[in-house]
Amino acid sequence: MKTMAIVLSSFVLVASLCAVQASGQDSRPNVLFIAVDDLNDWVGCLGGHPQSVTPNIDSLAESGLLFTNAHCAAPACNPSRTAIMTGISPHRSGLYDNSQKMRELLPDAELIPKYFSRHGYWSAGSGKLLHYFIDQQSWDEYFPAKETEDPFPRTLYPEKRPVSLPVGGPWQYRETDWGALDATDDQFGGDYLVSKWIGEQLGKQHERPFFLACGIYRPHEPWFVPRKYFEPFPIDQIQLPVGYKEDDLDDLPPAGKQRGPNRYFAHIRGHDQWKQGIQGYLASIHFADAMIGRVIDALESGPNKDNTIVVLWSDHGWHLGEKQHWQKYTAWRLCTRVPLIVRVPKGVPGLPAGTTAGITCDQPVNLVSLYPTLTQLAGLPGKESVDGPSLVPLMKDPSADWPHVSVTYLNRPGNYGLSAGRWRFIQYDNGDRELYDIEKDPFEWENLADKPEYASRIAELRGRAPTEFAKYVPVSDAALPKLAWHSANDSDAPPSSPDGTAFDVVFANQSDAPVKVFWMDRAGKPKPYGTLESGWRKPQQTRPGAVWLITDKDEKPLGHFIIGDRAALAIVPRE
Repeated sequence: MKTMAIVLSSFVLVASLCAVQASGQDSRPNVLFIAVDDLNDWVGCLGGHPQSVTPNIDSLAESGLLFTNAHCAAPACNPSRTAIMTGISPHRSGLYDNSQKMRELLPDAELIPKYFSRHGYWSAGSGKLLHYFIDQQSWDEYFPAKETEDPFPRTLYPEKRPVSLPVGGPWQYRETDWGALDATDDQFGGDYLVSKWIGEQLGKQHERPFFLACGIYRPHEPWFVPRKYFEPFPIDQIQLPVGYKEDDLDDLPPAGKQRGPNRYFAHIRGHDQWKQGIQGYLASIHFADAMIGRVIDALESGPNKDNTIVVLWSDHGWHLGEKQHWQKYTAWRLCTRVPLIVRVPKGVPGLPAGTTAGITCDQPVNLVSLYPTLTQLAGLPGKESVDGPSLVPLMKDPSADWPHVSVTYLNRPGNYGLSAGRWRFIQYDNGDRELYDIEKDPFEWENLADKPEYASRIAELRGRAPTEFAKYVPVSDAALPKLAWHSANDSDAPPSSPDGTAFDVVFANQSDAPVKVFWMDRAGKPKPYGTLESGWRKPQQTRPGAVWLITDKDEKPLGHFIIGDRAALAIVPRE
């Protein structure tokens, strides 16, 4: 009976779609889905930095509903975007960090564009929507061409880099750099070309309703944009982040202190580039806002303006010195809280009245809710096996009772940040905790977790968090980047200069004989780490700048590897 019901339901859906197409009257709403990369609350409507220039994002917020307490599912691009596009939370998918591969862990997951396409929509996109790949099977059309699996159009960068920040060591992400370019928007390319292509699609009358996704890459590093976007931010007028407090780490538990200070911030300050970095970030936000303005203008001047749902979101926030931290990867509010704006026209199946212009919602929500929200708004059947409650009830009434919390998952099971109205709770897998009263302490300067009077509050918040977490599954060897092999015939193994956070590198012996593995210490002396038989593989924890010597069984050097800034595969080749 269940199978018969599914078949009948599918028949009714197909029949209704055919009838709509035959009549030429398809009133289902379009969806414009705008993603912005690495944008924290430094937008005018959220007030994160007083010097931000974001008139287009602010205007969109004034025309729709702004969620002021929205959070990402994870503070890193890959798990956050995977959660949004699949509707599956990291604690269920097991995809927690940037090194993992979506299709290795979720081979059958149906992304939002594919679900809409399967229900009669034309699904197209441009720019970065997933983590540096397109997933061509999920789209009807893409720019650049989906077959390339490269979401980036041509982009202008300086010929010689770095420009502003010298490389401090193998731990450093080489894109941490910034500067003004003497170029027009068109010469710069990148997001300008994305906005141009999206704008062209918005200017057309389509036979089917569309799901159109626009991935704006800035303010992702590197912060190079045309000079005119730097001009509103003279370096001598740059203000430091309002959330910065020099002794902010003093009351944190060990796990929090470990997450806080990183080498980037110390390195940036050491080269007197803090204000320059802030300037680059503000300029990149200003540029991203201008590209969003081009897209919204194309919608407003085209044939689809009265029947298009607009959603704007960022995948996670960004530290610029707060908590002595630079980058992302933390559970603090600055890194988890993101812009989320939804504008719904009248007559939409899931919200006939549409959204009221210029209102805000302060309830804690999560980006993993976008999938069920959009399917409900469009009147599509609810997607099974997705997480997160639909946000439609809050669109009807932003002050409605909302029994949900918003959880952001860190890079391993058991680590998370939880937002519940005025309270934020952070739990680490070693048992360390942090608690903040956001109403009194919006920058999370005072950790209340060790105060006895808040024990019941912590117990209540922990009771609203998941208790089961999918295990972490490392990326397969085939998907890991490969380290360069330095043959002993070409050079001797230098001393190690380890610097940065530890991670695993997989050593794989593809030679026909056993080999021995040695770590070169700082004095250049080899320390034995065992034998690797022919055909064997072995994960080894190491750090950026470490050097690993490979010898034959008689300890004659064969070659060495120099560890970079991330997990990798170290293949011992056949000689």
